[in-house]
Amino acid sequence: MSYQLYHAADTRSFRALWALEEVEADYDLHLLPFPPRVKAPEYLEINPLGTVPLLIDGPARMVESVAICQYLAARHPEYNLQAAPDSPDFAAYLDFLHFGEAALTFPQALMLRYGQFETPLRRQPQVVADYERWLFYRLALVERRLQKSAYLVENRFTMADISVGYAVKLTHHVGIDKQLPTSVRTYFDRLQSRPAFTRATCRQAAL
Repeated sequence: MSYQLYHAADTRSFRALWALEEVEADYDLHLLPFPPRVKAPEYLEINPLGTVPLLIDGPARMVESVAICQYLAARHPEYNLQAAPDSPDFAAYLDFLHFGEAALTFPQALMLRYGQFETPLRRQPQVVADYERWLFYRLALVERRLQKSAYLVENRFTMADISVGYAVKLTHHVGIDKQLPTSVRTYFDRLQSRPAFTRATCRQAAL
């Protein structure tokens, strides 16, 4: 049985789509308009949260993009996309895996909401400015790591790079990508050159 992925283009679910391509999984992609809970209300019958991603693997159902990356790495160990528990970088692997969402994507979600998605009267420029500072303060941790390594963990590509890489990708939609440190922009260029990233991008565009 193939995986089922419910996805909206370039949202957090891109992490899951990219991860599926990295492990060369057999999957069916269901592309939804954003936000699906508003524009595709029938989706609420499948996922009461109305959010993406939703990954279905037999009886397993997952809605957190980083957890899906961790799950796929564990389910497909032959692709070596996670750090082993006895690795000196195991703690860094887990930290960056979750850092990409909690510290880097969360503030951008607020920036998008209060800078672009809300009606003009409900927009909050001060909230956008505050969380932009939040983001760049925390991005310094990634910048320092990349000064010593091409990737975040064990100097090789792992699911931690998908987690953080998506957050860097999101800066282009927020409109702050030109402010990224050179090391982070170079890192993202490296990620975009991966065949799985290209396949994921083409797959969502084809639908």
